Amino acid sequence: MSEANPFAPKKPQAGARAGSSRLPWGVAGVLGVLLIAALLLWAGAVGRMRGLQALPAQVEQLKEQLTQAQADSDDAKSKLAAQQQRIAELEKEKEMAAQMSKGLEDEMRTDLESKDVTISKLQGKLTVSILDRVMFDSGEAVLKPDGEAVMRKIAAVLAEHPKLNIQVVGHTDNVPIRARFASNWELSTARALAAVHFLTEKAGVDPHRVAAVGYGEYRPIADNATAEGRAQNRRIAVVILPEELATADVRSGAATTNAQPQLAIPDGTAPTAQ
Repeated sequence: MSEANPFAPKKPQAGARAGSSRLPWGVAGVLGVLLIAALLLWAGAVGRMRGLQALPAQVEQLKEQLTQAQADSDDAKSKLAAQQQRIAELEKEKEMAAQMSKGLEDEMRTDLESKDVTISKLQGKLTVSILDRVMFDSGEAVLKPDGEAVMRKIAAVLAEHPKLNIQVVGHTDNVPIRARFASNWELSTARALAAVHFLTEKAGVDPHRVAAVGYGEYRPIADNATAEGRAQNRRIAVVILPEELATADVRSGAATTNAQPQLAIPDGTAPTAQ
C-alpha cells in the first residue's frame, strides 16, 4: 500500500462546502432587515418632523378659534346684559303706567262721576260714559252747555296725560230716528263728532289723539224694552287707552274717524257716510 502524499491538497468535506455557500445570503438577509428597519425609522422620523413643522400653524389656528370663541362669548354676554336691562326698563315702565292709570282713574272719579256720568275700567281701557240727556237734546247732535262742561273737565284731566289716546263713541237706543238723520248710525256718529270737535277746537286736545266712533243701537248695555234701559243705552263714551290699544280697537269693526264721519255696521264693515 502506498502512503498518501502529505503535500497534496486536502478535499473539503461536503458539510463545510454547503455552510460556506449559505453564509453570504444570510448576511444579505440581515442587512436587508436592518435596511428596512432603518427606512421605517427614517420614515417615522420624517413624519414626526413634518408633524412638528405643522404644529405652530395648528397652535395659531387654535389660538384664533379661542379668540373668536371669546369674542362670541363677550358678544353673547353683552346682548344678555342689554336684554336684561331692557326687561328692567319695561318692568319699570309697566309699573309707572299702572300708577299713572290708577291716578287718572282717581282723577276722573273725583272730577266727573255722578248719576249721569259713570267711570269703568276693563282690559286697560278707562271709559267715561255720559248719558245723552246731559250732552244733547233728543234727536240732536249739538252739545248742550252741561255737555260742554263735562268735556272741558275731561280735557283738563287728559292734558296731564299727553301720551294717552281718546276715542269718543256714540251710542243710541233701538228706537228708529225720525229727525234729520237717516238712521241711528248717523246720529251716533254725529254726536261723537260733535264731542270730538269741541275737545279739539275749544278744549285744547291734540287732534292726533282723538277718534270718533259711531255704533248706533248695536252696542246696548241695558234692555231696550224699558224706558230706563233705553236711557242708559243713549250715551257718549269717552274711551281712554294707550296708542297700541287704540289701533287694535279701530280694527275691531267700529267705524272711526278724526276727519270724516263713518258708520259702524254690525257685520264689521264700515262705509263712509256721504
